[in-house]
Amino acid sequence: MTTLTQPLAERYEAFKTENPKTRIRDAAQQLGVSEAELVATGALVHRLRPDFPELLQDLQSLGSVMALTRNDHAVHERHGVYTNVSFEGPVGLVLNPDIDLRLFMMHWKYVFAVTEGDRQSLQFFDNSGEAIHKIYVTEHTDNAAYNALVEKYAATDLPEISTEAPKAKPAEMPDAVVNKEAFQSDWLALQDTHDFFPMLGKHRVSRMQALRLAPDGYARRIGNDASRQLLAAASGTEVPIMVFVGNRGCIQIHTGPVQKVMEAGPWYNVLDPHFNLHLRESAIAQTWMVRKPSVDGIVTSVEVFDEAGEMIVQFFGQRKPGQPEREDWRELVGRLN
Repeated sequence: MTTLTQPLAERYEAFKTENPKTRIRDAAQQLGVSEAELVATGALVHRLRPDFPELLQDLQSLGSVMALTRNDHAVHERHGVYTNVSFEGPVGLVLNPDIDLRLFMMHWKYVFAVTEGDRQSLQFFDNSGEAIHKIYVTEHTDNAAYNALVEKYAATDLPEISTEAPKAKPAEMPDAVVNKEAFQSDWLALQDTHDFFPMLGKHRVSRMQALRLAPDGYARRIGNDASRQLLAAASGTEVPIMVFVGNRGCIQIHTGPVQKVMEAGPWYNVLDPHFNLHLRESAIAQTWMVRKPSVDGIVTSVEVFDEAGEMIVQFFGQRKPGQPEREDWRELVGRLN
């Protein structure tokens, strides 16, 4: 039985005995602490220096690893090598066909090397103690390179972990206050899908609000089983897709086909050799089909949100800048309801 008077390490060990199948993210919520604080209690955990750009650029030496990025309701896992790592101010990129990441370094604060049984990993956390990104050693990883990296960045004199609650999102303006005509005009004038988020900031609208106020024909609410329909159809037809899962510090992207899809409890899953997706369908509150103009023509996405209006997962058809959207992707999305 756990009690609040016990040291956190003892409370966590007691909790694990009573709840052996509970994931550490969920255990942290139930114990009223952050995941970073729980990770730090481990006997085989080493705190590393938060020299994030240098550390991330050194990851290539490890060879193939498994990259994991998640939010509360989706987990995205991709195998590959960290190549083409670059930074411009607080934004980082990892750009290759296997590991494809967008990194928002202003939120990165802690990093640990973690050994759990026979699993080794590097785990990154934000200032609230929430996991941003994790990198797992696999049978194809250079273990000597991993050990050398951990030794290189090992820290002995760092301040104690101190977490703070994430800043609350600003309250949404009433729809009637938004200059709907100007907003829709800017939507129709988009030249790049990357301009969509800055447009929301310009008009001070939330993403969900933007979908409600979209120009006619550019956003349509569809059923909350659309993700399942989409993944099953992509698997059956071999239409290559893009799958985005992120949090405040990292967005991870899969580009390519999906093959094995299946339900397991509350999760709908892609279980391919180099890509896994775990989607908690019970958390889906709204799903939208969204169309955005670009210099290459209309780009269509399927966007999935939880009850708080947070993005769970986003789907596109496979494409690169300069290429029009695939017709087989448009046909697939057009059949969703």
